[in-house]
Order: sequence, then C-alpha cells, then structure tokens
Amino acid sequence: MGMQIALFGATGGTGLQVVEQALEAGHRIRALVRDPAKLPEREGLIVIQGDALDQDAVNRCVQGADAVICSLGSHGKAEPVEDLGTQCILRAMQAHGPRRLIAVTSMGVGDSIEQVAAVFRAIMKLTLRRVMEAKERQEQAIMASDLDWTIVRPGGLTNGPRTGNYQSGLDKSIKATRISRADVADFILKELAAGDYIRATPAVSLP
Repeated sequence: MGMQIALFGATGGTGLQVVEQALEAGHRIRALVRDPAKLPEREGLIVIQGDALDQDAVNRCVQGADAVICSLGSHGKAEPVEDLGTQCILRAMQAHGPRRLIAVTSMGVGDSIEQVAAVFRAIMKLTLRRVMEAKERQEQAIMASDLDWTIVRPGGLTNGPRTGNYQSGLDKSIKATRISRADVADFILKELAAGDYIRATPAVSLP
C-alpha cells in the first residue's frame, strides 16, 4: 500500500521526477506550490497553493502525511529558501506527526566537501556561496531534530533519464560526478521504502 507524501519543491527538476515516480509506484502526493498551474492535479496528486516560508501553508501540506520529501531549491531567487523553508517544515512535522523526512541538498555540503573536485569547489565558492551556506544551515537544522531524517547529497544534476545505474552510500570515496534528477528521485523513493539511511547523509552519483 502506498504512502501519503508531503512534497516541497515539487515544481523543480527533482521534485517533478519525484511526483512522476511516486505516483507510478502507487503513492499519493500532497504538493505545496506557489503556482498551481505548473503542476495540474491528477489522480493521487493534491496541489496546495502556498509558499514554503508560510507556516500555515506548510502545516496544511504536512497534515495527514506519512512522510515528507523536501527538494526545495532557490531557482534564481534573490535569497535562498532552503534553510528557512526547512525550518517551517520541521516545525510542521513536530506539530502534526509525520516523523520520516528525506531532504535533498548537495555534495559539497558539510563533511562531503572533499568529495567535490578542487576546481568545482572553487567555482561553488565564487558562484554558489549563498546557496551552499543556506544548504549548510538546512542540514544543521535537520540534524538537530529528533526526526527520522535522511539527507540525500547528489552530485551535479542533469535532466537525463532514470537508469538505476548509480552509486550511493556513506563511503567518502564516492565523488561528485553527474547524476540525473530522475535517478535522484529513484534513490529517494527506494530509501523511503527501505529506510537504510536513517539519520545519515548518503551521497548519490554516477560511478
């Protein structure tokens, strides 16, 4: 029997893949989106209009869910939303009951920095500093909670197909190569079912 999943970041590249694959697997999705026109409702999908920084809207999305998936991204916004949006999600989960959280950040965050090639570390510092700092704060907030969390750290994201041919785990020898958003979604949903990485930070990337 499928789960009811509260999804944040549903109209981003990874979020859209989570929607497709979760519905295909028989799950039901409650997605919080600012613009419902970007995600038409269909069987198994409930679209809730609102912003991830609006606590009331986040509460409505989380209520009744069995698990929460967070794939929030800044997508060109003036200020990153990953950390503040995640804090709203954590408060909603504490208030309304679901304990299982899977959040997507990035390789290069926290203790995965050495898994990123030096040239890309330099680029990240120059062009993505504020986003990476927000992701650091996001991870710290999740880790400080008592929830059953998993933080998924993918390598560089592409729009390629789902292949299932990727490496994942806690081994620091996994490097930040490319991986499709479809394969990241595949890993998220497999982890939701298996629970192999509770309170852990698996990397996921191509071999």
